[in-house]
Amino acid sequence: MQFHSAEYIFDGYQFLPKGFVLCIDDDGRIVDIVQQEIEDAKHHTGLLMPGMINAHCHIELSACKGIIAKGSGLVDFLISISSKRNLFTQEAIYEAIEHAENEMLQNGIVAVGDISNGLDSLPQKQKARLHYHTFVECFGLLDVNAMERIRASLEILKHFIELHPSSLVLHAPYSVSERMIAAVNEISGGKISSIHNQECDDENELFISGTGSFLKLFKFIVKDINFFKPSGLSSLQTYLPKLSKPQKLILVHNTVSNEDDIKFAQALHNQLYWCLCPNANLYIENKLPNIKLMQALNCKIVLGTDSLASNDSLSIVDEMLTLQKYIPSISLADKLKWATSNGAKALGIEHEFGSFEVGKRPRIINITNVKSENELPLKPKVSRIV
Repeated sequence: MQFHSAEYIFDGYQFLPKGFVLCIDDDGRIVDIVQQEIEDAKHHTGLLMPGMINAHCHIELSACKGIIAKGSGLVDFLISISSKRNLFTQEAIYEAIEHAENEMLQNGIVAVGDISNGLDSLPQKQKARLHYHTFVECFGLLDVNAMERIRASLEILKHFIELHPSSLVLHAPYSVSERMIAAVNEISGGKISSIHNQECDDENELFISGTGSFLKLFKFIVKDINFFKPSGLSSLQTYLPKLSKPQKLILVHNTVSNEDDIKFAQALHNQLYWCLCPNANLYIENKLPNIKLMQALNCKIVLGTDSLASNDSLSIVDEMLTLQKYIPSISLADKLKWATSNGAKALGIEHEFGSFEVGKRPRIINITNVKSENELPLKPKVSRIV
């Protein structure tokens, strides 16, 4: 048996009063949480918290770090990724993925909702150093190719689902055809799903009026862009009614989701999770979502890093620091909850991860230089206790 105490303990939901001790077995499982003096307890400086959940990542893009200029805008970013992601040798891709996973481990991340378009991340995931839920993405603009693309994605999914929970998902509303949406919706029945949502104003403009920069993306992909017909509604209000089957749906980015969109979405689906990737939002669009509005409307918020193509690090702590800088009114307790228990619930792993509760094995992270319950230090020192 091991006993751990600290100046501050965040249990996944709130800061515990002073004097609590975590009692864990030799496998790291929580046996008890008591408020009493224990002679053998190891006292840690700073903060103890459950391992963090990265709810949205593209680890397969790790070799693309630094190759796309910041502030390029979403459409140019997507075109650049499509053009440049295949410039690397397989060895370089594997090496970058391994380095990225090491970075997440060092930054206190224990579980990841990871996007895959192929099998590049499979060898690293086979090592089972982190818990993954792999989301295999489908994309394709034309109905005529939809089923062929879905079959190819299902072949990829077979490899990941042998390792850990995995799902077939849509990439984004602007990159999928109506037939693909309908087919993936059926396949997603009762499962956890994910989709990139409302990353920029031009995404809404495309669906409302059929204009804007996304026509440039369409022309890059297909010759004839007459296939697209605007709905007159925002992106979210256009596609979400067509995704009725998933048990849970993680909406990623939400950079321009407004009050009408959020209320519309929550009226349709009671297990929505709103994933924030603030550093990626700033990297691509230099804009953050209206997070205070999301809080006011009781959105279930989680945190992600996106990829190293759109971020300087894979660190949930860095995402919290960015929120602390730009929106200081968000409490540290709220940010820590998004990073732990909310993320675990979004990925369906709350039985094991995300909070200090008897029977769970959430891993224990120590940020040694935390000085209060109000803010993170500018250069947090993160280590793994168990």
